Amino acid sequence: MPGPKDLDPSSSPRALLGAELRHAREKSGLSQEELGQRLFVSGSFIGQLEAGTRRMQPEYARLLDEALGTDDFFTRNCKAAARSKYPAHFAEAAEAESQATAIRQYTPLLIPGLLQTPAYARAVFRAYRPTAPEEKLDELVAARMERARILDDPTDPLLWVVLDEAALRRRTGGPKVMAEALHHIADLARRNRAIVQVLPFEAGAHASMEGAIKLMDFEDAPTLLYFEGVGSGHLEDDPGTVKYQRHCYELLTASALSPANSLALVEALAQDYAHEEHP
Repeated sequence: MPGPKDLDPSSSPRALLGAELRHAREKSGLSQEELGQRLFVSGSFIGQLEAGTRRMQPEYARLLDEALGTDDFFTRNCKAAARSKYPAHFAEAAEAESQATAIRQYTPLLIPGLLQTPAYARAVFRAYRPTAPEEKLDELVAARMERARILDDPTDPLLWVVLDEAALRRRTGGPKVMAEALHHIADLARRNRAIVQVLPFEAGAHASMEGAIKLMDFEDAPTLLYFEGVGSGHLEDDPGTVKYQRHCYELLTASALSPANSLALVEALAQDYAHEEHP
């Protein structure tokens, strides 16, 4: 009997790979926990691979082939699943983001990617890559705008963002770019497509002064955290760490302005930037 066919990389390879993993595991009579023990990972990690919220890495693909007797099926096809238009450190997080049912995020220094306009994103990428050709920035901006298309759905995912006032006052790209960026955020909030709160300077010390928070919830997989640094990032699903970061996020929302007052501040700052552009 012929073995399983290679996956088509044009048809959601991670989802197909996850479905094949679930099929092979159940055919072997193993639970997620039992298979995880053979790979020295948690059962929830196996669940995330099956749900497609985690990318299958080559070392795990090889171990899965050995544990499940699937020849080199997962080893071959994890290469197709690994293809991404995003930087390597962010690719897995971007893919998880696209499947999340809820995203809660705090950003201390810039407007998060899902809320950015093309001009704002270009200004950010130019700051990161001062010598990059325009064509490269075009690719990066296009990928970021494609990410934001998850907001085209009127309800899913739930997006709840706490913006630090510093991110709104940092003149990224100049007053025209900032005015457009803040009007865009205000529009999303007015259309009830995003819950937006601003953490004002007057709040003083707060629960996440050491960095950003990004929590992603899923229908059939544990919550994931994304930690990001300069040119680096990784996903974390440790229950204790997730619980602590969620607690920090809840404290931030308690310290932030209400959504109504936040919207008023965002719109006022947008008007200030627009006035600077056209005094």
